[in-house]
Amino acid sequence: MKEGILLKGIGGFYFVEANGEIYQCRLRGRFRQEEKEFLPGDRVQFREIAPGQGVIEGILPRKTKLERPAVANVDQVIIVMSLGEPPPDLELLDRLLILSLANGTEPIICWNKADIAKEEFIGLPSLYQGLGYRVLVTSAKTGQGIELLRETLKGHISTFAGPSGVGKSSLLNAIQPGLNLKTGEVSRKMGRGRHTTRQVELLVLKEGGMVADTPGFSRLYLPEMKREELASYFLEMEPYESQCRFHSCLHRTEPDCAVRRAVEKGLIPRHRYEHYLKFLGEVIEAERSY
Repeated sequence: MKEGILLKGIGGFYFVEANGEIYQCRLRGRFRQEEKEFLPGDRVQFREIAPGQGVIEGILPRKTKLERPAVANVDQVIIVMSLGEPPPDLELLDRLLILSLANGTEPIICWNKADIAKEEFIGLPSLYQGLGYRVLVTSAKTGQGIELLRETLKGHISTFAGPSGVGKSSLLNAIQPGLNLKTGEVSRKMGRGRHTTRQVELLVLKEGGMVADTPGFSRLYLPEMKREELASYFLEMEPYESQCRFHSCLHRTEPDCAVRRAVEKGLIPRHRYEHYLKFLGEVIEAERSY
């Protein structure tokens, strides 16, 4: 019995990577009868029945599952923002950070276009690093930070996220020429037709690791949570929450709020606090529909 990672399923075939080889597999009969869901990223057990062919006999427990795109076992999300044009959308960034953490994945902020960074944005990487997030500074054009990004992707299943125009495709192409074409080896094997439904595929990196070929988080609604839980996704608020007078403090208008004091003293970035208040309103509104 072999163990591998499912790259893609299409037309009843499932393509599995194991030890550098790709196997075209079918599902064992009972899985078809159960209509069990198999996703790119699933770790599966399969039996080789001929060179390059196999039958999937089992699936290992998932560590994470993203909904859109539907992919399993992603363990890190590379959130790409531009230091030039388009200007960084910090509200979107903070939203993506929450989505990543809530899905059990590690967010890594990749500040791209360092070669054309605008002066007003130069301090953002160190600001977010100081808040407790992992940060990379890259330029797909000059190659700055690309080797470190490659190292970051090794041994992980990753997805890229971020607004259009920030250079996600250019970064993928800098990491490994051809990745930005969104056609991995599985697609070439299958000869994807014009009417084939678009599905997520994991692309295998030559130097190790896998990347989903579809940007992460096509839906940007905040995950279902209690209003008291939101502050825990703002890493810099944690040291102050325990100092608030009320245990259930939402850090809005409550008296003796240590978080608000920290904002006034400049210990918590004001834009982060303003985003927290906006997101809190969304969470409270969503609670009414649960």
